[in-house]
Amino acid sequence: MKHCKKRIIALLLVTAMMLCCLPAGIFAADNADLQKAVALSAAYMQKAVKDPQPGTVGGEWAILGLARSGIDVPEEYYQDYYSAVEEYVSAAKGVLHEKKYTEYSRMVIGVSAIGKDARNVAGYDLTKALGDYDKTIWQGLNGPIWALIALDSRNYPMPVNPEAKTQATRQMYIDCILSRQLPDGGWSLTGGTDSAAAGDQISDPDITGMALQALSKYMDQPAVAKAVDEALHCMSKRQNADGGYGTWGVNNCESAVQILVGLCELGISPDDPRFVKNGHSVLDNIFSYRTAAGGFRHTADGSGNNQMTAEQGFYGIVAALRLQEGKNSLYSMSDCIRIADTEEQQAARGTGLPGKDPALQSVPITSPGTTFEDAELHDNVAAIEAMAARGILTGYPDGTFRPERTLTRAEFCAMVTAALGLSAESENAFDDTQGHWASGRIAAAYRYGIAAGTGGGKFNPGGTITKQEAATMVAAAAKLCGMDIERDAVQIRDALASFGDYTQSAQWARKYLAFCYNSGILDDSALNIEPLKAVTRAEVAQMLFNLLSEANLL
Repeated sequence: MKHCKKRIIALLLVTAMMLCCLPAGIFAADNADLQKAVALSAAYMQKAVKDPQPGTVGGEWAILGLARSGIDVPEEYYQDYYSAVEEYVSAAKGVLHEKKYTEYSRMVIGVSAIGKDARNVAGYDLTKALGDYDKTIWQGLNGPIWALIALDSRNYPMPVNPEAKTQATRQMYIDCILSRQLPDGGWSLTGGTDSAAAGDQISDPDITGMALQALSKYMDQPAVAKAVDEALHCMSKRQNADGGYGTWGVNNCESAVQILVGLCELGISPDDPRFVKNGHSVLDNIFSYRTAAGGFRHTADGSGNNQMTAEQGFYGIVAALRLQEGKNSLYSMSDCIRIADTEEQQAARGTGLPGKDPALQSVPITSPGTTFEDAELHDNVAAIEAMAARGILTGYPDGTFRPERTLTRAEFCAMVTAALGLSAESENAFDDTQGHWASGRIAAAYRYGIAAGTGGGKFNPGGTITKQEAATMVAAAAKLCGMDIERDAVQIRDALASFGDYTQSAQWARKYLAFCYNSGILDDSALNIEPLKAVTRAEVAQMLFNLLSEANLL
């Protein structure tokens, strides 16, 4: 991913000349010109921010714009940033700020944009702080807004924070934002609270745009859809004749950017008639602040470039380009770039979490490139192949994997113990496993508390395993890995109440199901749990892959 120096210089000259000749409004309509504008700003950003560091300016927002722009950037640039983040987080011992929890949200967004897992940065989980509801909302509406944006950027599971006075849920943050909506339809930083100043009871375009970004993933909720519609109506009325926005009486680039990004996250074009005034869209207005070098001014009459504004203006036009090209939105990062691990990071991978049982070990890759024809198009193909490459699971003699085939209790024990690097036991543990091919694996699962018998000295090795049984065993395995699987009644309810059939699950299984959904071992986007349904080989492959990823054993 290297730039050609001569190509960049030529592109800068050509694009700068084109910008001087382009009429107002062309960016919203012409994809090629918007691409060139993004390229020019990307080149400017790399020149202005030569050594990206953790922080508001010259850090996460510059990284976000570049990483989501589609522009070729030397991988060393992102590696330098991530190394600085690791050093910063290590020095802070994972505590980025005692009160401003948007510090965590911003850094989660930055590392997520380059394909790094925010739950393991120098051994610290940066999302964990966002599980503390009271501390996250302390600084105003910014807190819940950016917590949602950060957590949803890579669909992180809701972090469990044992130190929190109030364990947060996504719905609590959504409800907090909705409860603070002002009578005019928008939001402000402290509006809707008893402590709000008189001027803060009028909506602010910056905060309203951010709120729209945070709520965009929850439009299936009627209350959210209603609030968003009211906010769009409010911001349409508040838009200036030049297509822009102002805060506290001052028209500025950043306010327009936050509205633009809010529209793009909602899938609304900047050319939507509601947001075009006198032929000027909000995107056109943002370009009126643009400098010849590719940066952006804070105000139209401001002299020179403002770096904070430049970074926001840059990621704003990146958001517009992504929408125009039909790509994932700026903050939907399942398609993010992925930078390689450094040698130090590679050495730390697979070492496990603090507190793991010493018997557990990372299973090395022994059969790289293992594939199965009947799994190539399966949703869980990545997990299936990762597990097969390590010999944790295998296919059949005919070369198939049979991903939809169900599993017996014996097969499940064999897979789980193999995934944890546990050796088979030499002694038999149950009367009905004597001479069974998996007796050693079953005995190992029993010894380490992963599996129990069915009573009367029996194990029922040939019995089919259900989803709630699988979740229970995987949770026990997670505890061995050093993970906290405990959940109180409120946490269990919050984790499971959204599923239409959660009452069909056994009482004994609910804590373990809640843990598996909280930690991302089970996919919480499904409508139902289906606790009594037999799990398939593909589902188990995904559960084990997710477990090992969470436990840093891959």
